[in-house]
Amino acid sequence: MTKTLQLNRPWLVAVWPGMGQVALIAGFYLLAKLGMEVITEYEASDLFDVDYVEVNDGIIHTGRRPRNRIFVWTDPKRQRDIVVFLGEAQPPLGQYAFCQQLIAYARELGVERVFTFAAMATTMRPERPCSVYGAATDRESLDELKRLELDILTDGHIGGLNGVLLGVAAENGMRGACLLGEMPQCFSQFPFPKASLAVLEAFTTITGIDLDFAELCEQAQAMEQQMGEILARVEHECGETYGAEEESFSPEPVLEVERLSSADEQRLDRLFILAEEDRSRASELKRELDRLGVFKEYEDRFLDLFK
Repeated sequence: MTKTLQLNRPWLVAVWPGMGQVALIAGFYLLAKLGMEVITEYEASDLFDVDYVEVNDGIIHTGRRPRNRIFVWTDPKRQRDIVVFLGEAQPPLGQYAFCQQLIAYARELGVERVFTFAAMATTMRPERPCSVYGAATDRESLDELKRLELDILTDGHIGGLNGVLLGVAAENGMRGACLLGEMPQCFSQFPFPKASLAVLEAFTTITGIDLDFAELCEQAQAMEQQMGEILARVEHECGETYGAEEESFSPEPVLEVERLSSADEQRLDRLFILAEEDRSRASELKRELDRLGVFKEYEDRFLDLFK
């Protein structure tokens, strides 16, 4: 990382892939709706290895290491700026060292508080409102979460960098919190934007940021309906009701992914052009990429919109 900016009382949000894509969906929505710009790429190639190859038209190419990028939003109201760290993967080793480097850079930027987003898998049904669980690095932040009437994670652990980063932040005297959106355990392999919406609503309440949630609400409703139909079909076939007894029911749903048609490819190209001209259209593009199940293939091109 090479670029240091003069920011106004910034807060850092760090997101990585995880259950239900809860953190990533929330992070990408922030990027799109706030019109954030990438400021640097977090170099940590020594902590990541290449564990696959790519095949194009029968020709093998060496796979690339996961990328980690940092974006910034400058608050026009001069209240506080927001920095978003977006990681494509968590390093298999050296997670503590990784977080030390990231927090050191955050301190250079003047970051005052650190947030991570994550998922909390429970036996909730898809149609039920999502709870948001919270844990904090200090008593003041914990009291803030309680005032929002979040469910406090009183015991247990937060796995991966979602937790380790906050531990390192606390060691460096920085306030922080993890916001975990509740999602159905049996659908952990599905994207669950409803939990992302709940997390972002809590986060924007804390920050005072005004964010348009209309598109994320539509995504959440569409996925909730799809999950409800799958669950009803499986319950009918199995003669069991999910959630009646904890850990007693697992439909193991599978999403079917098909190759893109030429019409789909043309529509995506049009949406990319529109998003390049008007970055507020990026969330519409992200929704279409998710619907078609091809976001991973287009991720670099999508993130290039924020350069």
